[in-house]
Amino acid sequence: MRRALALARRAADAGEVPVGAVVVQNGRIVGEGGNCMIAAADPSAHAEIEALRSACKALGNYRLPEAELYVTLEPCAMCAGALVLARVARVVYSAADPKSGAAGSVLNVLQNSCLNHQCRVDSGLLADESAELLRKFFQNRR
Repeated sequence: MRRALALARRAADAGEVPVGAVVVQNGRIVGEGGNCMIAAADPSAHAEIEALRSACKALGNYRLPEAELYVTLEPCAMCAGALVLARVARVVYSAADPKSGAAGSVLNVLQNSCLNHQCRVDSGLLADESAELLRKFFQNRR
């Protein structure tokens, strides 16, 4: 999660919402990303999507059944859907997102029994640090 926080800080420095994500498999980082929607002019360029793209390319597979994703903010519905489609085994997020979180705060896409895959979910790892980074970012923008 520390690497994800570093990626979130990098995103903030670039003027993006500070969210970072890493994909870990067998104890090593195989993909990473930070929010880059503004720079990429792409609404799908969330940290989780960037990390998934990076990991899938590195591993040569669009499925990641042994992977874990660590992200600094609870995934949105789009990202949660991508995590389910990629068959990610586990998602660990820092701060909850009470406005658009899809890992239990608003929706629970990651553990929806109607879908053909569910991810294990853990939350709260370095939550205060992640929440503070987001709070400062939005405070500075106002």
